[in-house]
Amino acid sequence: MAVSPVTSALTNLGTNLNTAVSQSNNQLGKDAFLKLLATQMRYQNPLDPINNADFIAQLSQFSTTEGVQQLNTNFSQMLLLQQMTQSANLIGKTILFDKPGSNFIGQGVVTAVKVDNGALNLVVGQNFVALSQVRGIKSQ
Repeated sequence: MAVSPVTSALTNLGTNLNTAVSQSNNQLGKDAFLKLLATQMRYQNPLDPINNADFIAQLSQFSTTEGVQQLNTNFSQMLLLQQMTQSANLIGKTILFDKPGSNFIGQGVVTAVKVDNGALNLVVGQNFVALSQVRGIKSQ
């Protein structure tokens, strides 16, 4: 059975896209987009090429996606910095916090602030307390 150029192109396109997506943890990122675009250009019909308007639209979508990704990264960094500032103000203060897995409220003095894998924790004795677990601050 002969394989038509269109079938071959679609097979190659699917293979390239699957490879690009699996390499980027199942997210269609910029590398996957560029591979998809390059494959599309390589296998387009020379008698009916991609319309310039469609090509420009695809490039602008790519640019917009890049901008949104950069904005999300910057926003996440700004949020972490804000949380670190708030947490630093708690050093030396006694806080009340939820203990995970129990109905008890813990209490202790915040001695440090620690960031692990982008998550911010307060160090209270031997405990690591997330900001979401803090239930109150005791006056001294």
